[in-house]
Amino acid sequence: MSCGGCSGAVTKALNSLQGVDKCEVSLEHQTATVESSSLTEAEILTAIEKTGKSVKVADP
Repeated sequence: MSCGGCSGAVTKALNSLQGVDKCEVSLEHQTATVESSSLTEAEILTAIEKTGKSVKVADP
């Protein structure tokens, strides 16, 4: 993510997913944190990738 528009697009995509309990997107840290009791990691990553952003999964 290189700008506020990018982080906004990711935030919007994540919040539009049914099953997201909470999400936090940080442009400064280049991260997105998602809490969901029903979505798989793959579903979340796909939603982010649909915004045109590349995704890397952080080690826990």
